[in-house]
Amino acid sequence: MALHFARNIVKNSTTNSPLQHLNNVRALSVGNQVNQKKTLTPKSGENVVLVDGVRTPFLMSGTDYASLMPHELAKHALSGILKKTGVSKELIEYIIYGTVIQEVRTSNIAREASLAAGYSDKTPAHTVTMACISSNVAITSAIGLINSGIYDMIVCGGVEFMSDVPIRLNRKMRSLLLKANKAKTPQQKLSLLSMLRPDYFIPELPAVAEFSSGETMGHSADRLAAAFNATRKEQDEFAIRSHALAQQAFEKGYFTDLIPVQVPGKSTIIDRDNGIRVSSPEKLAALKPAFIKPHGTITAANASFLTDGASACIVTTESKAKQLGLKPKAYLRNFLYVSQDPIDQLLLGPAYGTPLILEKAGLAMKDIDVWEFHEAFAGQILANFKAMDSDWFAKNYMKRSSKVGAPDLDKFNKWGGSLSIGHPFAATGVRLAMHTANRLVREDGQFGLVAACAAGGQEFCIISSREVSTLKDIENYTRYKPAQRNTIGVSLFAKLAVQAHTYSFMGMPASISANVDAFTQAGYCSFR
Repeated sequence: MALHFARNIVKNSTTNSPLQHLNNVRALSVGNQVNQKKTLTPKSGENVVLVDGVRTPFLMSGTDYASLMPHELAKHALSGILKKTGVSKELIEYIIYGTVIQEVRTSNIAREASLAAGYSDKTPAHTVTMACISSNVAITSAIGLINSGIYDMIVCGGVEFMSDVPIRLNRKMRSLLLKANKAKTPQQKLSLLSMLRPDYFIPELPAVAEFSSGETMGHSADRLAAAFNATRKEQDEFAIRSHALAQQAFEKGYFTDLIPVQVPGKSTIIDRDNGIRVSSPEKLAALKPAFIKPHGTITAANASFLTDGASACIVTTESKAKQLGLKPKAYLRNFLYVSQDPIDQLLLGPAYGTPLILEKAGLAMKDIDVWEFHEAFAGQILANFKAMDSDWFAKNYMKRSSKVGAPDLDKFNKWGGSLSIGHPFAATGVRLAMHTANRLVREDGQFGLVAACAAGGQEFCIISSREVSTLKDIENYTRYKPAQRNTIGVSLFAKLAVQAHTYSFMGMPASISANVDAFTQAGYCSFR
C-alpha cells in the first residue's frame, strides 16, 4: 500500500517540496480586515465559548516532574485555570479530563485531580480517553453537555505522565497470584508456588505498538513519509522550523497559557518547556533513523518526544460568560471526528478531516487565519500537506473532484508545535485550542482550525472564531469608505446593525442609531 502511494503520488504530484510550494501560497492578509464569510451560528442558538486555558510547562519524561503522580500534575492545571480566570470553583458544574496511559490507582483521574485541586466534592467529574486527542474529546463532550442544556460551565483538560507508566507482571504470574489469593490452606499455596517458572518474572512493558496492527507509530510514520516522498531534508527543515518558532514565541512572551509549577521538596520553579532545542541542519542530518533502519527518515529530532504535562480550560455559554464579566478567548464552532485505515493511513487524518470541517462550516481554505496541527512527526505533517495538495489523492481516496490545497505556511503553527513544545498525549488538545485562540487575537484573525491525528487512525478537527463585533465597531462604521465597507464584509456590518437595533431598546446613542439607518440604506440589512 505504501509503495502504491509512493508510485502514484510521485507520478501525479506537481509539487517537489511542500515547503517550497507553501511558501508560494499566500491567502489574503487579514491585517485590520475581517473575512467576508458569515459568522458561524450554532444550531442550538447559544454560542459556546472558550473562556481561557492554562497548561503546565511540558517536560521531557524522566525530568523534573518524575517524583509526582499524574493527578498531582493535573491538580496544578485545574487550580491554575481558576486562578487565572478568577472563576469560583463553586460555579464549575462538571469536570471532564483526559488521559491515555492510566495510573491504576487513579483510574478516574478527573475526580481524583479535581478533589486534590480543591473543587467541591459535589462537582461530578469523569475521565475520557481517545489517544492523542483525549482533551479534544473533553472539550467537545463539554460542548455537547452545554448544548443539551444540562450544564452551563465545565472545566476540561487532560494530563499525561510518561515518567511513571504502569509496568505489569506478566499474565502467567498474575494468574498464579490470583489463584494463590484464593488458596485456603498452606498446602494449596505451596502447590501453586511449585508452579513458578523463571519466565513468570518477565514484566510486561506498556505497548508502544498499535494493538490492531502490531506496528509502532514511528514505523508507520516512516512508511507514510516514504509513500508521499517527504524527504529526510524536508522533515529536518520542518523540525528546525518548529523549534525555532517555539523559542521565538516563548522569548516574546506569547505562551500566556503557561503556569509555573513547583514540585514539592524542590526550590526550583518550573516555568518553561524543556524540550525546545534550536539546532542546525548539519546536526540533525548526523542522526541515525529511529525506526526503519538504515533507510528510514524519522529520527529523534524530527519526531515528538515522550512528555509529561497537564492542561485545563473553561468552556461555557456566551451568556454565562457575559453574566460573570468574562471575556471569551474564542467561540467554539464546528467540529468533527474522522477515522481511516489504521495500517497505511494511521496519521493521515488531517488530510481527510480538513475539507470536511470546512464544508461543514461553509468556509474555504483562504478563510482560515490560524492553522494549528498536532505535530506527531515532521514526516506526518508533510505527508498530510502533500495529500491535501494532490488531486490524485482527492479523487482516489477521498472521492472528491479536486484537492482542497495545503495550508499557507505563513499561518501554520507559528508558535511551534508538538515537535518542539512536547506532546503529553491527553494534554495537547487544550494547548492547540489555546494557541489558536491566542494567535487569533495577536494576529487579528477571525477563524482558526485545529486538526490532530491519533492512534487507531482517528482524527479531530474544530473551527474556532474570534468575535470582533462590538459597539465600538458600530461607532467606527462611518469612518470607512464604501469600498472599505465591502472589503470588511457585508455580513459583519449586518450583524453589527442587528446588535445596534437590539441596543436601541436600552437607550442606544442616537449617533449609533443613525448608523443603523446608514446600514439599511446601503443595502446591508433590511430589518428597519
